[in-house]
Amino acid sequence: MTNPFIRIAMKPTHKITFQFISEPTDVNFGGKVHGGAVMKWIDQTAYTCARTWAETYCVTVYVGGIRFYKPINIGDVVKIDAYIILTGHSSIHIAIDVYSRKLNEPTFTKKTHCVIVFVSVDADGNPLEVKKWVPKTEQEKQLETYALKLKQLRVDIEEEMQSFIK
Repeated sequence: MTNPFIRIAMKPTHKITFQFISEPTDVNFGGKVHGGAVMKWIDQTAYTCARTWAETYCVTVYVGGIRFYKPINIGDVVKIDAYIILTGHSSIHIAIDVYSRKLNEPTFTKKTHCVIVFVSVDADGNPLEVKKWVPKTEQEKQLETYALKLKQLRVDIEEEMQSFIK
């Protein structure tokens, strides 16, 4: 018999938001949130978005263009938005926006942005196909174009680096 009060509905979504308060353990020598802490939050939020979409284990394969606009203060409310902007055969490209605000202020300010790419894998680490994400709004279509441009830039950079890799 099914319990009518328990309902599990893991409908794949292309957007995830985390919110929490930054803590004193996140502090750097300047008294602000350490960039490494922000990068960890980005990876955790993006992983949740990728994992929810793929419904399989996913691994980070690329983090690019991370831009820290302004520092986050200890004790701020932090909001991290992760949203899919492109899918490939096994890859999931996710844009991340990090915001913060003081507890007594209503408005969030954008602090960081980046794109992170995950690949869906099986237990042996082999890539698994992911369902296609299809942009619906004009903004989503523009984000997909942005992701495709970034993908080409990664290819160009990788080709340029080949002569330096031994």
